[in-house]
Amino acid sequence: MESNDETLEELGWNTFFNDQVSDEEARGCHPVRVMAVHRGKIAVTGAGVQHLITPYIPGALPSDDHPTVGDWLLVDDATLQPIRVLQRINLFKRRAPGDPRKEQMIAANIDTLFIVASCNQDFSVARLERYLVLAREVGVRPVIILTKTDLTETPEEFVTAARTIEPGLRIETIEGRNPASAARLAAYCGKGKTVALLGSSGVGKSTLVNTLRGSDSIATRAIRASDDTGRHTTTVREMHRLDHGGWLLDTPGMRELQLSDAGAGISEVFDDFILAAEGCRFSNCAHSSEPGCAVQAAIADGRLTSERFNRWRQLAAEDSVAPIYPKRRR
Repeated sequence: MESNDETLEELGWNTFFNDQVSDEEARGCHPVRVMAVHRGKIAVTGAGVQHLITPYIPGALPSDDHPTVGDWLLVDDATLQPIRVLQRINLFKRRAPGDPRKEQMIAANIDTLFIVASCNQDFSVARLERYLVLAREVGVRPVIILTKTDLTETPEEFVTAARTIEPGLRIETIEGRNPASAARLAAYCGKGKTVALLGSSGVGKSTLVNTLRGSDSIATRAIRASDDTGRHTTTVREMHRLDHGGWLLDTPGMRELQLSDAGAGISEVFDDFILAAEGCRFSNCAHSSEPGCAVQAAIADGRLTSERFNRWRQLAAEDSVAPIYPKRRR
C-alpha cells in the first residue's frame, strides 16, 4: 500500500456513487477508482491509498461484473478483497474482436470523449461516425480532436468533412506536440472530470497525453510513411493525472470497433435518415426499391448521400447481432 494525496472528489467521486454505499459498508470498506487494467491485476486509487489488486478472486465479484478502468470499486479495509463494483454513470463497450457474441468493456464513468483523428490518409468519416454512435449511446459529450495539422496544408478540409457528420459537433484542431495548441482542451479537463481518448493507432493520442501532462513518459512511435497508418503504442487502458485537476484516460488504438446495443446512438447520429424514413409510404420500408420510399427520394435529389446511407445500414445491421447473454442494465 502506498500513500496518495488525491481526495475522492479529485478522483471523480460524487453523490451518485456516495448514495450507493450503505452505512454498514462504509464501516468496513473503502471506495477506490480503477486507474489502470493490466493482465491479472488492476491499479486502484482511493483517498490516501493506492493498491495493486487481483479483481478475479473466486466469489469476490460476480463473474459478469469485473471492473474496468474508470470504475468505482468497494474493497475490504483489512484484506483489500474487492466487494463490488458500484453502479456506473456510463459504460463504453464494443463487440470483442474476433467474436461478435461477446462484449469487451472499454471504460466507465466518463464525462467527455475525445475522438481523435489525424489529418492524413488515415482520416475516416466512417470511423468517426462509429465513435460518435458510441458516445451518443451512453450519453457522453463527444469532441472531435483533429491532430497532426502540421502534416497538411488544408486542415480546413478535414474539419469540413467532420462537420458533415452531425450539425453543431464540437471540433478542435490540435498540434499534439504544441502545448499552446493543446491548452485549448483544458476547459474539458477540470477538477474531478474524466476525459477518455478513442481513436485508431498512430493518430497521436499518446503524444497528446504527453503534452497535456507536460511529460514524455508515454512511448510514441512514428506512423508508416507508405500509408499513414499508425502503430500501437498504448498497450493498457490507463488514467493520467492532469495539471488542471482532471483525468485523461488513454486507450489502445482501435481500428476495429464493432458496436453493441447501440440502436439509440445510431438513431441520434443518423437522425437525418430516421426523419426521412418517417415519410416512407410503408412503415416496414427497407429503403431499397419500395415505391414511395422517402429515403431513396432524398438521396436522389441530393438531400442525403448514398455513401452515408450505406454506412447507416451497415451499423444498423451490426447492432442487430445480439450477444449470447442477456442485456444487463447500465
